[in-house]
Amino acid sequence: MQERERPNLRARLAKKELLVAPGVFDGISAKIADQMDFEVLYMTGYGTVASHLGLPDAGIATYTDMVSRVAVIAGGSKTPLIADGDTGYGGLLNVQYTVRGYERAGAIAIQLEDQEFPKKCGHMLGRRVVPIDDMVDKIRVATSSRDDSNFLIIARTDARTTLGLDEALRRAEAYAKAGADILFVESPESIEEMRTIGRTFDKPLVANMVEGGRTPVVDQKTLEELGYSIAIFPAFGFLAAGEALRKVYTHLKQHGSSVGGDVPLYKFSAFSELMGFSAVAEFDKTYGRN
Repeated sequence: MQERERPNLRARLAKKELLVAPGVFDGISAKIADQMDFEVLYMTGYGTVASHLGLPDAGIATYTDMVSRVAVIAGGSKTPLIADGDTGYGGLLNVQYTVRGYERAGAIAIQLEDQEFPKKCGHMLGRRVVPIDDMVDKIRVATSSRDDSNFLIIARTDARTTLGLDEALRRAEAYAKAGADILFVESPESIEEMRTIGRTFDKPLVANMVEGGRTPVVDQKTLEELGYSIAIFPAFGFLAAGEALRKVYTHLKQHGSSVGGDVPLYKFSAFSELMGFSAVAEFDKTYGRN
């Protein structure tokens, strides 16, 4: 099978129009988002670990866990995928292995962060970061390990929450000089801080829009005015799915039936089509035995 040509995310970011990336976390969420004509999807670490393992995003998932999820989501989607690579799952050799694995699995960009291992979700308290030189080395290894220059490296710093904005800016600048293609200053705590980040850098910037998180969730126009290039919405999908599931399971527990449930449902026939059952039917027509 011929390998798909990797989309040129760098060229798209040069247009200076905000790129909106919905968070996907499993095969179903990816299939649905893939139908919506987004330009890119974002594989959320939080949601993927929760969906795949039923565990918190706290450094428990391994490289093997996550690269297999990249392959499932990227392989089942037409829309290009940016994927969360956590800390690179270890030392410098692990970072090299992770970058090459994510690239082979079909992502167009990998996000790497400067937290100590075990890491935590970027909107939780108590996050600690590695020495700046350690992360600089990781970025240098990451950029030199990719086979395709169109596979981009996103450098995220989690320094803001514990060490303050100035340290986060200093780190992001160092990561840019080390070769990161995109910068991600995690969890600024006000619009003014977001504006400062936007004014400080001339590289593409990621805004992490987490409903209920530490950063203000603002509209598309405001993000563009603040200087951001990519807005990821990692939690929007799984929070909505979680609430819908809570409601339908509560109804089922209370009434012993789905009759009378008031949560909108995807039509079973349409969902089966989404999952590819029409292709199965065609296969059976061609190769099946009557």
